[in-house]
Amino acid sequence: MSEDKITGTLVFAVLTAVLGSFQFGYDIGVTNAPQQVIITHYRHVLGVPLDDRKAINSYAINSTEELPTGPYPGDPTPTSWAEEETTASASLIIMLWSLSVSIFAIGGMIASFFGGMLGDRLGRIKAMLVANILSLVGALLMWFSKLGPSHILIISGRGISGLYCGLISGLVPMYIGEIAPTKFRGAIGALHQLAIVTGILVSQIIGLDFLLGNHELWHILLGLSAVPAVLQSLMLFFCPESPRYLYIKLDGEAKARKSLKKLRGSDDVTKDITEMRKEREEASSEKKVSIIQLFTNSSYRQPILVALMLHMAQQFSGINGIFYYSTSIFQTAGISQPVYATIGVGAINTIFTALSVFLVEKAGRRSLFLIGMSGMFVCAIFMSVGLVLLDKLPWMSYVSMTAIFLFVSFFEIGPGPIPWFMVAEFFSQGPRPAALAMAAFSNWTRNFIIALCFQYIADFCGPYVFFLFAGVVLVFTLFTFFKVPETKGKSFEEIAAEFQKKSGSAQSPKAAVEMEFLGATETV
Repeated sequence: MSEDKITGTLVFAVLTAVLGSFQFGYDIGVTNAPQQVIITHYRHVLGVPLDDRKAINSYAINSTEELPTGPYPGDPTPTSWAEEETTASASLIIMLWSLSVSIFAIGGMIASFFGGMLGDRLGRIKAMLVANILSLVGALLMWFSKLGPSHILIISGRGISGLYCGLISGLVPMYIGEIAPTKFRGAIGALHQLAIVTGILVSQIIGLDFLLGNHELWHILLGLSAVPAVLQSLMLFFCPESPRYLYIKLDGEAKARKSLKKLRGSDDVTKDITEMRKEREEASSEKKVSIIQLFTNSSYRQPILVALMLHMAQQFSGINGIFYYSTSIFQTAGISQPVYATIGVGAINTIFTALSVFLVEKAGRRSLFLIGMSGMFVCAIFMSVGLVLLDKLPWMSYVSMTAIFLFVSFFEIGPGPIPWFMVAEFFSQGPRPAALAMAAFSNWTRNFIIALCFQYIADFCGPYVFFLFAGVVLVFTLFTFFKVPETKGKSFEEIAAEFQKKSGSAQSPKAAVEMEFLGATETV
């Protein structure tokens, strides 16, 4: 059908939108490569003496145990005043660096609640333009951080960039989901995640020491996200507004038709208009649902708890730990430049996210999620065995390396992109905005928790840390098998019935809200 064509205007609009997702990924990964360079600059700005520098370097390379906070065991004399001052200064630098990284997630947590609201109030295009103001401000603060109090400017810039990414994490999927033809909505929706991992990979590559991750150019590396922000802002002026926003929110059928004709490359947009009319009727008959009602109303409680568990599975699976450990494992394996192997992990991440764009059109959501989680469980076991036996059997490092690459591959096949699809498909028009806001907030919150706690978990568990993650992945795999329904090709009524069957409820489902908007009637 003409409505299911991929047109030049559609490609341009989707690529423009996912430039925001690319910035999101770039901001996630950009602080990894130049960590030591930036910490050195913090020391210089704050005047931390040389002895302190050794302590901080030891901490960054090893763990918090390298930084004594009191007398050494067996030493009856108190720590000298000079040593206390050294430890305090080192702790201050470490705290400032941790804040530089984690405040990004705090900004995302706060802003994730407002993406949908901003999109409804201003329109999808204007909302992305306004969000880019935050991106530019954050990038410019970091760009000029070398000229002033760098720790203050970087922390401020990272926080503002986090606010931008919190908004974008709602706005981009919303816009590309609304402009995509029904047939391609699943694949086009997965491009958000693909752009994120591409941004992470690009930040890893240009963060190499001989490019921008050095003492002269690190500030440019941090501020470079201003480039896609400016580019996207210019391109947005040529993108059509979401027809769904124009028709359902503004009641502007003529404008919606004009937008659809551009996106579909056809004058016959009756199918889309009919679909939107039906959706508007459903929306007008269904009241908006608050976040509190998601948990207090029995019709929504089971879907929202399952949705939050899927996001918990994504964040607590150990994927962040993989990126934390990969460089040291590659180093142990005798690779002279382990940073390149870590970039290899990023490349695998990107390739398999691209693969998921095609797989999501062929296989069911639940099936892909289960395949991904099961594969990650096996890989986590092999990774742990490799780490535990590394001292006795040096070749075990290659087992761990292989397991890392496969773990990342399985993550991007299922648990990486799919939770975002399924949350939208669990809910009809009334509760959907609240559910998506809650999912985004919980995802950012768990991201922050992992960023804050993983160092301590890794120090406590040592090489056994991935046995812990294997256990967590197994629990979530079993939960998915028993509690998560398949959503591909089903109407909202059918999905609601599945939930009631799994929860043992005899209550009849609400009036059907067909999932055509999300492409469930075909191949989402």
